[in-house]
Amino acid sequence: MTALPVPRHLARAGFESLPSLIVSRGEEAAWRFVEFFTANIRNANTRRAYGRAVSDFFAWCSDKHIHALEQITPTVVAAYIEQRGMTLAKPTVKQHLAAVRMLFDWLVTGQVVPTNPAHSVRGPKHVVKKGKTPILTKEETRALLDSIDPGTVIGLRDRALIAAMVYSFARIGAVLAMKVEDYYPQGKRWWLRLHEKGGKRHDVPCHHILEQYLDAYADAANLWDEKKAPLFRTITAAPGRPLTDQPMSQSDAWRMIRRRSNTAGIETEIGCHTFRATGITAYLENGGTIENAQAIAAHESPRTTKLYDRTSDEITLDEVERIMI
Repeated sequence: MTALPVPRHLARAGFESLPSLIVSRGEEAAWRFVEFFTANIRNANTRRAYGRAVSDFFAWCSDKHIHALEQITPTVVAAYIEQRGMTLAKPTVKQHLAAVRMLFDWLVTGQVVPTNPAHSVRGPKHVVKKGKTPILTKEETRALLDSIDPGTVIGLRDRALIAAMVYSFARIGAVLAMKVEDYYPQGKRWWLRLHEKGGKRHDVPCHHILEQYLDAYADAANLWDEKKAPLFRTITAAPGRPLTDQPMSQSDAWRMIRRRSNTAGIETEIGCHTFRATGITAYLENGGTIENAQAIAAHESPRTTKLYDRTSDEITLDEVERIMI
């Protein structure tokens, strides 16, 4: 068959070439495999994660001298999942199984293979009642925001970006995808237009503090007339204009957050998702409801929102301190 180019996201996931088990099945199977990651999976983060999982699975099959797709049976998949469970966390193992299962579903519907060998394989039991995302207290969050110098465009950008996640419960990906026009007036208030996972548009009223931060940033960076341009941009070395025309990436935001937290003297190992969890917890501590937090955060289920609820942490700590010996 004619060699197919490897898509960039597959190359980043470790695919220097298509798996030999797929290639040996013919060009139709190869194209179906490529389409799984291009046409079927739209989220870039999911593509990368599933690409790594599928790459690991086919590498494992190669090590076990499996040379044809027909040799991959439920027993083979179960053995792979069992082996993964010895070195990886349960959520990661479940994700690997989900990736393999979805790929074979796609191959079945494309008539590449007759059945899905991963369909009957069960993953490890994993029940999560409380999220592991580290959060900040209200005092730490305020100290972090106040530690950022508002005398520079970069400082105003960083302060507005962090505040956008705190005050709107937005995912970092949704905030970084915002255009200037996605911060817009409606009536007497300003709103944020967020483009969430799955292509969903989600509009959130802008908190008055966030409004102040965004206005100060947009004024200093002269953004108001660039409606279609990215709102949060990378830094340039060019004199007179500290920002480029390119949007920040998630790794850019993570490095900025780590730098700012270190400067503020925050010892907690925080990341981009910290501010979403921090905002939800602060809202619930102030009398907000899980149902409304779910609506603001655009969660599909209140159980997901509940993972961000750390209001019980203080109660637990108070009770523990009653143990006087």
